[in-house]
Amino acid sequence: MTDPTRPLNAVIIPVTPLQQNCTLIWCTKTMKGAFTDPGGDLERLKAVAAEQGVTIEKLLVTHGHIDHCGETGVLARELGVPIEGPHPDDKFWIDSNPESGRQYGVPRAEAFTPDRWLHDGDQVTVGDLTLNVYHCPGHTPGHVVFHHAPSNLAIVGDVLFQGSVGRTDFPKGDFPTLVNSITGRLWPLGDATAFVPGHGPMSTFGRERASNPFVGDAALR
Repeated sequence: MTDPTRPLNAVIIPVTPLQQNCTLIWCTKTMKGAFTDPGGDLERLKAVAAEQGVTIEKLLVTHGHIDHCGETGVLARELGVPIEGPHPDDKFWIDSNPESGRQYGVPRAEAFTPDRWLHDGDQVTVGDLTLNVYHCPGHTPGHVVFHHAPSNLAIVGDVLFQGSVGRTDFPKGDFPTLVNSITGRLWPLGDATAFVPGHGPMSTFGRERASNPFVGDAALR
């Protein structure tokens, strides 16, 4: 998704043994960017930013699971940049990073406190870009989604996948809440909106409404 004529460019970089989709997004006007969910493999992430000529100005986090944010605190310190997100209801997950890191092979995982907790209706900036923040609990209670309306692009973490949805069997997960988040906050963004999930290939909200066996229109009738 790199095109200098577009306001936002993005590169997906799977990280950690769980192959979580960290996304490098940047403003093509200023070449300032952010990593969303930089959970690990930090040297690789920094190399990709350098290859693209992007200056990282902040780190954005969708939720507190280890593969999404385990080494975010380390990267923020190395780059001297702030962390924004997730919603404060995921603090208990972030606090468990050291233990989870040992369990899931994220060696430098640590707890951290974001410089800015995010809430529904907030906005974040990346260069000259503005992204809207949607609180979408269900997979975790503090999960947020980032949406850049002019690009029809959303970073949805583990809320929604191509052909599936996020697990709800973790502590404080809830399937009806997840369905409400997807149908009430994501579907109104429009069928043409493409999204980067936390794992696996991209899709669009329209495609998922037409075919997703969990939250597609036919499944919820």
